[in-house]
Amino acid sequence: MDDLVIGDLTIPGDQLEERFDTPGGPGGQHANRTESAVTLRFDIAGSSLPDDIKERLVGKLGETVEVRAADSRSQSRNREVARERLASRLDAAMVVPKPRKKTRPSKPARERRLAEKKARSEVKRSRQRPESDT
Repeated sequence: MDDLVIGDLTIPGDQLEERFDTPGGPGGQHANRTESAVTLRFDIAGSSLPDDIKERLVGKLGETVEVRAADSRSQSRNREVARERLASRLDAAMVVPKPRKKTRPSKPARERRLAEKKARSEVKRSRQRPESDT
């Protein structure tokens, strides 16, 4: 099997596991007899990827990732689709999130918020039944 290239990262083809089976759904004799659906599996934990990338992928996707493609009647096209899906999932999981920049609301914004809360409280208090002095 060919290597899977994702950006500047290459996954050797022998670390990818392909399985073929019959696609579900209608299709008559062709769908019942041909094994055109492809399930592509990649064991992240046991791969030869660098440790930092492996850690990030396992944290986001788990130890193994599996992709299935049964879109086409052609086995070769389904193999391409499965490889594209796996590449896009791995690529998306490898993105390092940008750290959040801490911010504080401005003083006028805090005062506005408190004024709105006070006004809302007055509206709710005005809807209550008056207490009777007995």
